[in-house]
Amino acid sequence: MLAAESFMRSGKVRDLYALGQDRLLLVASDRISAFDVVLPTPIPDKGRVLTGLSRYWFERMASIVPNHVLGTSLEEIPDGELPASRADLRGRTMICRSARVLPIEIVVRGYVSGSAWKEYREHGSVCGVRLPQGLRESDRLPEPILTPATKAEIGQHDINIDFDSMVQLLEDWPPNGDDWLGRDAAIAVAARARDVALRLYEVGAERCAAAGIVLADTKFEMGLVDGELILVDEVLTPDSSRFWDAAAWEPGRPQPGYDKQFVRDWLERQPWDKTAPGPELPDEVVAGTRERYVEAFERITGARFERYLREDVIA
Repeated sequence: MLAAESFMRSGKVRDLYALGQDRLLLVASDRISAFDVVLPTPIPDKGRVLTGLSRYWFERMASIVPNHVLGTSLEEIPDGELPASRADLRGRTMICRSARVLPIEIVVRGYVSGSAWKEYREHGSVCGVRLPQGLRESDRLPEPILTPATKAEIGQHDINIDFDSMVQLLEDWPPNGDDWLGRDAAIAVAARARDVALRLYEVGAERCAAAGIVLADTKFEMGLVDGELILVDEVLTPDSSRFWDAAAWEPGRPQPGYDKQFVRDWLERQPWDKTAPGPELPDEVVAGTRERYVEAFERITGARFERYLREDVIA
């Protein structure tokens, strides 16, 4: 049975299963994490929002960089080999090719917010990139910048790094084995990832702007297949991005948006030390988060989420 014999691992949100050689089944759950801790309360249909939006973006951005998606239909997989019922899996699965995923979060920022705002106030720079003086929280940057980060284990925190540290991580990845990149290859992969990420952000920001949304920043996952860089995991979702309401954007303060900042803001008001286990989310926070995620889906794709739930199509 697929669930028992082919289960590979669970991440903060996604579960991964092997589908024979070099193919994977990626299932997006309704789990939500904040401050690198998986919270005990799921957000209904969250995994479907993430999958639907990612499918939309993967197709839209395929001309910029290849991606890992092979298909979304589960027809070829017998019922007894699925990790859950077809109804439960509808809209939250992708069949993907296997890749060696880079050990780095490829983050692009067009606005100064979150950890970047904190780093800017302390150092006047973010990830080694010197920024103009006098920026306010949520200000637009002169141009988008790459701000890589380490990948934290569950319960730990990502750490912002500069480009040279990104190259060093790639040079040391993996620390032993036949596929060691070496210095020159690490520089080339890092530069390619940077250039692709900046282009993806540009295209994403344009589409979001047309939908009345500010794409403040976003995180990409990339990997290698036969030496070629590809886009993997998720793309421009409320989990991986800061989406702000363009009509309400006002620098000098945090912004209302369509992402999990709503959850983070509630958590910041709780007596919690940001270590596992996190607190249970109240019903109003769960409902408010789902509403924001669904609105992001509908505004960006122009599709009705209810139809996506019924038919597993984005139209």
